[in-house]
Amino acid sequence: MHQPGFVDTENAMKQSVRQNGKTGLKYLLYVPEENEYDDKRRRPVLFFLHGVGERGTDIQIVKRHGPPKIVEEGGKFPFIVISPQCPPSSFWKHDDILQGLEGLYNIAINDLNGDEERVYLTGLSMGGFGTWAWAARSPEKFAAIVPICGGGKSLMAKALVKTPVWAFHGEKDRVVPRRLSSDMVEAVNQEGGNAKLTIYEDLEHDSWTQTYERRDVYEWLLKHSKKIRA
Repeated sequence: MHQPGFVDTENAMKQSVRQNGKTGLKYLLYVPEENEYDDKRRRPVLFFLHGVGERGTDIQIVKRHGPPKIVEEGGKFPFIVISPQCPPSSFWKHDDILQGLEGLYNIAINDLNGDEERVYLTGLSMGGFGTWAWAARSPEKFAAIVPICGGGKSLMAKALVKTPVWAFHGEKDRVVPRRLSSDMVEAVNQEGGNAKLTIYEDLEHDSWTQTYERRDVYEWLLKHSKKIRA
């Protein structure tokens, strides 16, 4: 079995460009070979939310970082990976964009045969904020989340008590202060949740490159599932 998140140039599946007709959100779609990683008919789903620098109308720039970059370089994942693009001047946490993401969730489950018990969410910087926001808005949808150099409002914590969280941040981050991740993790745990934080002592804002290259992150995600179907 190929290890998730690591480059395997032979037989790698390329991601395609799609667009949600109802919301207009473009997204990159990666679908692993059927039954390659999982003997279940439905496959796990990973949503990736990019940072502010990848907003716009050119979907190809979403491949600069994270899972879509790994796929573009020949990597393979055990997930259906959906990487939407945020429109210019918008933010993931805006209500209209979150509604668009809900539409993509429905596509993942209803059209792509995604496993609703194993849907995961991650994002970096602006996408880290978006990860906290979307998960707090719809906690019933996600089995686990990985926000990277993001943050949120402490009032979100009550909604996330049943959602496992693994956050990452660079100690020397001067764009998004490390305390924003610390405060969110602490707030979730104070409410009785299950959140942990990994701090890279020597990193600044780019704490995502190292994180997305970690095999244990994807293994941790796959350990979690939500019991939805009877």
